[in-house]
Parts: sequence; structure tokens; C-alpha cells
Amino acid sequence: MTGYKRKDTKDFKKGNDLKNKDNTVKVKASTGKKVGNRTVIGIVCILVAFAVCFGIIPLLNRSSAEHMEIVRVKQTVTKGSMIGEGDIEIVSVGAYNLPDAVIRSKDEVIGKYAKGDIYPGEYLLPSKLTTDVGTATDMIESLNGEQKAISLTIGSFAQGLSGKLETGDIISVIVYSQKDGFAQTPRELQYIKVITSTTSSGVDKADIKDTAQPVTVTLLVNQTQAELLAQYEKTASMHFVLEYRGDADTAQKYLDRQNQYFANGGDSE
Repeated sequence: MTGYKRKDTKDFKKGNDLKNKDNTVKVKASTGKKVGNRTVIGIVCILVAFAVCFGIIPLLNRSSAEHMEIVRVKQTVTKGSMIGEGDIEIVSVGAYNLPDAVIRSKDEVIGKYAKGDIYPGEYLLPSKLTTDVGTATDMIESLNGEQKAISLTIGSFAQGLSGKLETGDIISVIVYSQKDGFAQTPRELQYIKVITSTTSSGVDKADIKDTAQPVTVTLLVNQTQAELLAQYEKTASMHFVLEYRGDADTAQKYLDRQNQYFANGGDSE
């Protein structure tokens, strides 16, 4: 038949492909776009920003705005010095980031001794203080009748630890009896604290810078120890042996062991 133009076979097949076997038209389901990783990250960042702006920052601002009264020294307190009321003051500071153990009461400081140099502006912490006396003068002034000070002759350079005995050292005393011909460390003289060592001119070794050697050592003792040492000063030769040198708390543990011996009536632990 003339005038009839056949459709392109490709278009025809394409139309047929859209139909199922039951002559119904196929319809492709449209799928929505998946949420990209960048979108998720962006949302998370926005949420975090809101949390920081409206949660954490206001909390920090409130903490930094709070104030607390604490104790500080007004001037430098040197190692071993006893702290008096005139050395300290109460100041108000921001509470944010303060150490938990910072001292807030003067009563926790007055009468205690500095373990090291303490400078104005430093936080006062219990770890910086001790109840143990520090300098020779402090120890002498702290004598209470139960504790006493006794000076002994250093018989030779070697017997006095080659001139290296220092204030606060914990020593034991080895006693050598010429008559008996043997050396021993009496249990009563196991752990004793050195107050100072002194040169022949009467100056404490700690107070001089030259090479003058000490000729006496002064010890912190009880009545029994003092009498025993006085006896050995006349009848025997004594060697002073360094047991411990260091922080006051550890040194006190040695002295506590010695005190326990006397508390037990002279019986060993």
C-alpha cells in the first residue's frame, strides 16, 4: 500500500520490551538518591558543634567563674624552715583546674616544715610539707624533755663518714670495744637522727663552704641513748654509719622502728 511508512523496527522492539508476557506495561521503580558520606559527616559535625556551644562551654565558663579560698605563702620559705602564721595568707582564686589536695586552711600549714623551697604563688599541697623538723636550729628548739641532743667526738676522718654527715641523716652507731676486741651495733643505737656536725671552730658544717672537717656530731636521742653514748664516748670507739638520707617521711619510718623497740620494753620487733 502506497503512502504507508513503516515504523523503525528498533522503536517497535523497544515498545515491546516494555511489556510483559501478559501484555502489561513494565514500569521501572524510581529509587531515591542515597545519602552520601559527606552529608552524614556534616550532620555529625553540626551536632557536635551544638553540644560544644550549648553544653560544654557554658559548663567550663561556670567552673572558671567559681572561686575558692586557699592558702599561699607571702614570701619564699626555704627548705627545712618552719612555717608560721606570718608566712602565709588566704587568697581567693578561680576554682577551675585547682588540685584536689590544695590546702585551704591555715591550721594545716602553721607549725609544719617545708620539704623544699616554696615560692609565692605556688599551690600549697600536703606533699610539700612535713611535721618533721628540718634545720639543726629547728631540732634544737623542738626539744621537749623526751628528746635530747648530745654531741660526740668524731675520732677520725673515717669514723665520721669522711666529713659527709648531714643534718637529717639517719645513722647507726657501731661500737668497738678495745677491751673486748669486737664491734657491735647496740639495738638502742640502730637508727638515730643527726642534728648537725660541727667543726673545731664551733661552726656547723652546713653553714660553711670551705673544706674544714667536723670534729663532733650532735644527735637527737632519748635518755637511754644519751646515757649509753656518753658511756661509749669514754670507754670505746664509735663509727657512725649512714643508714638513710632522703625525704623526711621515709626517714621517720626508720625512727619509728627505733621508737617501737623502746615501746616494746627493749624487745626486738
